[in-house]
Amino acid sequence: MTPKKILRRPGPDMDPDWGSGLPPLLRRLYAARGVSSDAELAYTLKHLASPMQLQGIDRAVELLADAIGQQKKVLILGDFDADGATSTAVAMLGLSMLGLGQIDFRVPSRFADGYGLTPGIIHRLVEEGETPDLLVTVDNGISAHEGVRAAREAGMQVVVTDHHLAGDTLPDANAIVNPNQPGCPFLSKHAAGVGVMFYVLTALRKHLREQGRLPQPEPNLGNLLDLVALGTVADVVPLDHNNRIFVEQGLRRIRQGLARPGILALLEVAGRDHTAISSTDLGFVLGPRLNAAGRLDDMSIGIACLLADDPDEARRLARELDTFNRERRSIEKDMKAQAQDLLASMSLDIEGLPWGLALFDPDWHQGVIGILAARIREQTHRPTIAFALDEDGEHIKGSARSIPGLHIRDALAVVDTRHPGLLKKFGGHAMAAGMTIAGDDLERFSQAFDEAVRDTLTEDDLEAAVVTDGPLSPEELCLETAHLLKRAGPWGQHFPEPMFDGEFRVISQRIVGENHLKLVLQPVDGREAVDGIAFNTGPEVPDYTRSGARVVYKPDANTFRGRTSLQLLIDYLEPSSAPSSS
Repeated sequence: MTPKKILRRPGPDMDPDWGSGLPPLLRRLYAARGVSSDAELAYTLKHLASPMQLQGIDRAVELLADAIGQQKKVLILGDFDADGATSTAVAMLGLSMLGLGQIDFRVPSRFADGYGLTPGIIHRLVEEGETPDLLVTVDNGISAHEGVRAAREAGMQVVVTDHHLAGDTLPDANAIVNPNQPGCPFLSKHAAGVGVMFYVLTALRKHLREQGRLPQPEPNLGNLLDLVALGTVADVVPLDHNNRIFVEQGLRRIRQGLARPGILALLEVAGRDHTAISSTDLGFVLGPRLNAAGRLDDMSIGIACLLADDPDEARRLARELDTFNRERRSIEKDMKAQAQDLLASMSLDIEGLPWGLALFDPDWHQGVIGILAARIREQTHRPTIAFALDEDGEHIKGSARSIPGLHIRDALAVVDTRHPGLLKKFGGHAMAAGMTIAGDDLERFSQAFDEAVRDTLTEDDLEAAVVTDGPLSPEELCLETAHLLKRAGPWGQHFPEPMFDGEFRVISQRIVGENHLKLVLQPVDGREAVDGIAFNTGPEVPDYTRSGARVVYKPDANTFRGRTSLQLLIDYLEPSSAPSSS
């Protein structure tokens, strides 16, 4: 494992004056995550921010209501990731529930089109005679100046729904709904694309109800919250209070078996019990299987799975997505090995590496470079960009992942300012971004990117750290705590799942599978031993039975042969001064 500093998250100076009905452990954990009132733990729908705070939503609603009233032809233009897929499904299902008859969707090809609404997509629609009256973007469009212009020139009305950061100018759409556009007063700036589209639907329902045009019985948009939850977690947006409401409400639907057949089928193929899932399952079980379609083939398959009403059809599509995910993992494994060789050729030790890494191999798969960048970032604790060949053979497309302290899109903007024309296009968030450059410019870009990173970060920023909630007391280190924490979230980005650290004697250790470390741990206070497992450590690990270990872990309920017991999921461990078991 890459050496890390173990830091403890600061807790409250005094007992909170809220949460009197909560276990003391949860009060401590919530307070350390910035919760300051009982209201911030209220996850009923009435606590959602009002959709009417969203700038541009009135005009978007007018256009959609008019499309329903006149039964216009509407096309949803999605994106090829999980947020884009769930946004598309929510738009399709929600608008149909509200009375729209003619509705279809398109998803750009990651390989042929690139991200978002482009003129090429519009030109194909015109050539095919599939031009809609109204085009609605979901999870994209805020930077699609040329695409929106082409759509308007082709006679379409355009509604942009998006959540990405806006540039200096906005596209000339008929309406734009994006909490991150300049001047928008909406408080939850962290809404995912699927959350924005859900808000548009709720505002549209209100408008139709006031006009007496709402279908009867009144549609329950709450039926879409499982999709909203999935897209929100899979897009790794910060889980502010508003997003936690979305996620918690969606999880409740899934646990009750009320989710879309496609979501239940994806859980089934992954071997997960839908009655016991958590937000972590949305991000690490469902998200990758849905994303695999967009990475390797066509996200339309993923959207079809989410839209499927027939459970058998949903299972068939879920199995196809699971196959894609297995293929993705195999490709990723090979690419990571190639990246390791590339890193080794750059330096003999990590200190000699550039501060900002830009890696390229002509054989890398364009759909997997984002995951590869994340893996290399985790290993080196450096902002990392992985590049793959573009379809034209002249340009290369990069996917970037950052570390705390560096806003990756801002770093690319610095490069763009210092070297005009070097970046053909770029966009993204604080921790992830995408870009296109000429293949011949890779070396020049690598130097420019490294300089921009060095101008922002310090050497201390390059030292990896893991943040914990401190130790668990002897009474808290138990199976009941694992159950409590699993249901206590929802945990996610900026509201992290609790992790704890402690000193343990290591009774035994062994490698299971190819590279997982299984341990039997005994707390140094002599309490009962507990199982622990650290995934993907590799076959070469220190002999912790001699040294003992300082362990960073999450308590987990492990069921084996009908018996459920406490197991520690180990995020990080290092030799310690704890006495050995011998």
